[in-house]
Amino acid sequence: MEVRAVAGRTGLDRPIRWAHVTELHDPVHWLRGGELVLTAGLGLGTTAADQRAYVRRLHDAGCVGLGVALDGPGDTVPPAVVAEGDRLGLPVLCVEGETPFIAVVEAVAAHHAAERGRAQSRVLTAQDAMARAALRSGPAGVVTTLAASTGGRSLLLDRNGTTSAAAPATEQPWHRLVRSTVASTARRPRGMAVLDHEGATVLLQNLGPAGRTLGWLALHCDSEVTPHTRMLANHAASLLAVDLMHSRDTRRALHRQRAPHLAAAVSGRAAPPLTLPDPPWEVVYLPCEDPGALVDEAADALSDVLGATDAADRAGLCALADAVVAVLPAGAGARATAGRHAGTGPHTGAGSQKGAGPQTGAGPQTDAVPDADAGARAAAGRHFGERLLHALSEVPNGPRGAGACGARRVADLPSALTRARQAAAEGYRNTDEADAWDLFRSAVPREGARAFTDSVLGPLHEHDGRHGTDLAHTLLHYLDHGAQVEAAARDLGVHRNTLRSRLRTAERVLGRRLDAPRTRLELWTALSLAPMPCRDRTWHS
Repeated sequence: MEVRAVAGRTGLDRPIRWAHVTELHDPVHWLRGGELVLTAGLGLGTTAADQRAYVRRLHDAGCVGLGVALDGPGDTVPPAVVAEGDRLGLPVLCVEGETPFIAVVEAVAAHHAAERGRAQSRVLTAQDAMARAALRSGPAGVVTTLAASTGGRSLLLDRNGTTSAAAPATEQPWHRLVRSTVASTARRPRGMAVLDHEGATVLLQNLGPAGRTLGWLALHCDSEVTPHTRMLANHAASLLAVDLMHSRDTRRALHRQRAPHLAAAVSGRAAPPLTLPDPPWEVVYLPCEDPGALVDEAADALSDVLGATDAADRAGLCALADAVVAVLPAGAGARATAGRHAGTGPHTGAGSQKGAGPQTGAGPQTDAVPDADAGARAAAGRHFGERLLHALSEVPNGPRGAGACGARRVADLPSALTRARQAAAEGYRNTDEADAWDLFRSAVPREGARAFTDSVLGPLHEHDGRHGTDLAHTLLHYLDHGAQVEAAARDLGVHRNTLRSRLRTAERVLGRRLDAPRTRLELWTALSLAPMPCRDRTWHS
């Protein structure tokens, strides 16, 4: 082709989207920008002013060049067109000789076809490199290869928004935008979302099967996001999702394999050596409607609760008839008191390895949970059991409460489970820190407590109901003040002789003497198990 530039050479680096032939005086209405306009000159106009106006219209419409065909060797491009092209930086090309416009159009089309082929080849090469990186280096390799292939920066988060891998590895300002987006339920994307960060584009993608989130992939692009960039981001997301689902399924299978052994141990039956973290432990009882389904959710949550450590792999999980039981390492706040209620002897397990094999209690503790991302986990509770409850409470039909107890030996697990079951209520309760009276109350069956209080306090309640008195309330104050008449009378706001009279009435109604230690113990226990509010405060005014 015989084509040469005669003006506007400063704009020759602009990409040509398409070449379009027109002889209209004002073709702008039929243009979209990025075109090389080809004309034989019929629409240029006959005056210099018309010709300059024509060039300006093309420039303002976003055209990237003007090609003018010459009829013969002596013809030239009008000087006004050349001058205006130089002034605006709009390339003006002279199409000479036997070069037909269709050849120019075909050349542009061929260029784009070749560029698309090269881009597709680059995508295939990058996809192949990602697959090799996944096999060689795991998720971190995929993240690094994605960044290198797109000229961007990438970030992989776990399902809680904690960094799993990044390229570059250092913290970036745009990471905060991504974390805040995934932390907000209202803003959290279900598929791919496009975010803006200071003029740059961030592609954020949910990793996992439909309706589930196993992690997040973000790609930061300073330049325009092309379809091929999206293809590479989608390919990386698929590889990472497969890896995450494989890890999840493997982890679930491992816990299911160990579960029968742990269930036997916590039930007091003979069991093979257990795979557990180094003691002391926190035995957690999580009552729920469907323990079989929840145990898989608990296995998924362990890495969130304990971090990416051996402890997360070796923690024990099993499903009982009415609850999920977890054996976790005692958290920093509980290690000092672990075993207070469930034995203090040494751990008796033998051998240690990852997987389903036996576990040792000897040697240094190698699975202590690190402080990385500890702040986010600590917000859910000081104990690992409390954090596990927090994570599972967001699952449909998940537990609303949990009981926990410390243990140091495998032999202590049954008694620790019993105490944890008794402590379970709304929220999290750890027997190593609970008030002794609360533990006693939670251990007494409701029907048994009612029968006991009716037996001890029945005559008092009958008398109070018949006479409008409140002897039960008076007795509780008297006993709470250590059977000191003066202190109890002051608290009740009555004269000490009035109190003595009421106490004599109570002795007569009960048929028991209040100076007997056993009588005081039974009365205080019954009144505390079912305290009675004052019926009529004017009665003892």
